[in-house]
Amino acid sequence: MLLPELVVHLAPVLDLVRLTDEVPEPEDVKAGWGALAIFAGMALAVALLGWSLFRQLRKVEHGRATGVYGDVPAEPHEGGHDGDDRDNGDDGYDRNDAGRP
Repeated sequence: MLLPELVVHLAPVLDLVRLTDEVPEPEDVKAGWGALAIFAGMALAVALLGWSLFRQLRKVEHGRATGVYGDVPAEPHEGGHDGDDRDNGDDGYDRNDAGRP
């Protein structure tokens, strides 16, 4: 295999890294306010991206319902909007009869 040959050649390099790499003391390592600000900024960025995505998806759904994209505008259901926008697969095609004459 190639791995044992590679370890033989990299062993001196790894020893050199161990000798020159200083490990910090536990009292020298601490979380700071800068790291907290970066974390909070990233959380805020993700929240803003999610909010923007939700707005864009609502615009697309409204455009699809009004026929902006060239398809026939969706007709409203009887009794108003029921809140369920999922496709129930009822397109008039009986999947059990597929391929039968």
